[in-house]
Amino acid sequence: MSSKTGNSVGNADDNHPVHPINSNSITVMQRSFQKRKPKLEGRGVLEKIITDGPHSDWLGMPDYFIHTLTVGGEEYKYLAAEKTLDVGEGDTIVFRYKEQGKEKRIDKRSLGIYIDPAQYMLDN
Repeated sequence: MSSKTGNSVGNADDNHPVHPINSNSITVMQRSFQKRKPKLEGRGVLEKIITDGPHSDWLGMPDYFIHTLTVGGEEYKYLAAEKTLDVGEGDTIVFRYKEQGKEKRIDKRSLGIYIDPAQYMLDN
């Protein structure tokens, strides 16, 4: 029979009484909260689109096209599975991008046409 009062199971390595689980006794794994660099955002009139492709890097990889978009004199790369984009030359576009070396690459699914809130209801 166990002589310990706080524990019903008498194992040799049970030297500590059993405590109920509460918010003060739970140890939570925390990662260091380093600030990420915010995504860069671009907006401007699309001056030119150059499409290159289809490309396939390895066997079984679906084909993709590299679209080089010129906005405000700067070149941005956009990789997509489609040969044509939903935006055209002369459209005002918005997008998120990141700089990889000397290249600026537009994030997938972030390219869109800018809608001016002041003109939105007048167009309909």
